[in-house]
Amino acid sequence: MKTQYRVIGLMSGSSLDGIDIAYCVFRHSTTGWTFSLEHVACIEWDESTRAELQKATQLSGKELWYLHSRLGHYFGEQINVFIDRYALQAQVEFIASHGHTVFHFPEQQFTTQIGDGAQIAAVTGIPTVVDFRSKDVALQGNGAPVVPIGEQFLFQHNKLFLNIGGIANISYHSGESVIGFDVCCANQLLNYLSAQVGKPYDADGALASTGTIQEDLLMQLNSLDFFSLPFPKSLDNGFSTNVLFPMVNAFNYSVADKLATCCEHIAMQLKESVAFMLDQSEPFFITGGGAFNHYLVQRIEAVTGRNVIVPEPAIVNYKEALIIAFMGVLRWRNEVNVLHSVTGAKTDSVNGAIYY
Repeated sequence: MKTQYRVIGLMSGSSLDGIDIAYCVFRHSTTGWTFSLEHVACIEWDESTRAELQKATQLSGKELWYLHSRLGHYFGEQINVFIDRYALQAQVEFIASHGHTVFHFPEQQFTTQIGDGAQIAAVTGIPTVVDFRSKDVALQGNGAPVVPIGEQFLFQHNKLFLNIGGIANISYHSGESVIGFDVCCANQLLNYLSAQVGKPYDADGALASTGTIQEDLLMQLNSLDFFSLPFPKSLDNGFSTNVLFPMVNAFNYSVADKLATCCEHIAMQLKESVAFMLDQSEPFFITGGGAFNHYLVQRIEAVTGRNVIVPEPAIVNYKEALIIAFMGVLRWRNEVNVLHSVTGAKTDSVNGAIYY
């Protein structure tokens, strides 16, 4: 079996900040897997596409499938630009694309990520792997989180991982045992509030740091039923739009106060989520856009009592694209790439559809 793979990973997150593209080289030896992030880029969404994706859940079946096709074509075009920029012609063996999540209802056994893999393969002329969640959901799993398999093989020296993207999720690796689940909404909620004062996000948590934590709003946020559910569990994007946004809008506080309160809510839910761990000294290895929110990270440290590790910016920003690329490698090798101990499925599984 091959020992080296040159792959492009593509990730579109629920916070809608852009498309992450990572060209990665993976090497396998008797001691395990190693990787190098060779080239990376983040392509910001244009306003019309972002608006379309925000309303994707409201589209008719025909409209959604048309968006699915167009998005795949767009992904392919952006990958071609990326390949030209870094002179990667004839080097990329295949593409692994997560797609953009529109629906995620594992309790009803379906999940939907759009961005047609056939279009990507046709536009780029490169084999493409997509759909990394459906098999797990069909096996009665949550289909999320999927990144722990990459953490297990690529970041072996760390145990407690926190990704702060649109949704905050954690995974804990203890020997051969892996636990992972969605904790709460994060950047989806923080960016929504920042947009009310004309900002795409609260840079460094500067605005939140000027606010006052409002106990009545904090209590309502923390009392939502989802937080009392046992893991494994995962969140649909609709949790923010249908539950959290109306809740915070009902309170007549400043945006700064609401941001401070929501940051405290995130920190408190993280504390509750790791309470089961016997090792209270294990630090959080933090990635995702929220790792750059200094105020939020400070509150996480203060509330949980744990130290944090924020790796180099390329890993912070592109860890998910890297791991999607790695999941593509495992799919290519027909090896397990989603863990049932994390998702609650009946068994580990090999996820991904390949378009040659």
